Amino acid sequence: MQAQLGLIGTGMLGGAIARRLLTAGYVTPDVLALANRSGSAKGFEDWPGVRIVTDMQALADGCDTILLAAPPAAADGLRIEAGDRLVVSVMAGVSLAQLSAMTGSPHVVRAMSSPAAEIGLAYSPWTAAEAVNADDRAIVSRLFSACGTTDEVSDESQIECFTALTGPVPGFVAFFADAMVRYAVEAGIDERTATRAIRQLFRAGGTMLAEGDMTPGDHVQEMIDYAGTTAAGLVAMQELGISDLIAKGLDAAVEKTRSIA
Repeated sequence: MQAQLGLIGTGMLGGAIARRLLTAGYVTPDVLALANRSGSAKGFEDWPGVRIVTDMQALADGCDTILLAAPPAAADGLRIEAGDRLVVSVMAGVSLAQLSAMTGSPHVVRAMSSPAAEIGLAYSPWTAAEAVNADDRAIVSRLFSACGTTDEVSDESQIECFTALTGPVPGFVAFFADAMVRYAVEAGIDERTATRAIRQLFRAGGTMLAEGDMTPGDHVQEMIDYAGTTAAGLVAMQELGISDLIAKGLDAAVEKTRSIA
């Protein structure tokens, strides 16, 4: 029999994860409980069996595993008594120590995911407190595997880094795509056509990166070695120091992660 899963926070991220767990068959509606401030079932109309509550403690009391997906700003006011239950959090910037203080449980896991979970394409890294055992780890791995790809990482600083790197979807990828659309429009290409072309480019590029054996760096070097038009653009970007500028932007995102909660 499946254990009860309780999810606190049904906004963009929490809602995406919950719907994916339902559509992927990780849980059935009768063993999933959701808590939000309004008691709204918006986004879950297709699953009338899901229990929606406003009392977070009541949810915690009735569940074996608790998933925290509330906004980081809610951390100061979020308090439950979870006992020895497994508590998994995707709240950006909330540390393992804070999670234990908020819930009273030593069995806490700090993770990051993204709204791409809803279509099974999230990357969800996680790290665990010392008290988290093998059974707990198996639960976390299965939960996030249902949402896409997952890895356990060794320390919290890596979760902070991944919060900046893979938490925002499409985020930084959309930023670069938008720059390419703008370039095409300025070159006289119709905006609708430019957008359609760049969307297809990123879809193709993402698929090739995800499914092939070559690393991103391998692809870049292959294009440079080919010495064609793309090589000219890549070399110019390298000489302009674009990689360093990207790193500075990511540093800013990581720093925000460390102060957001």
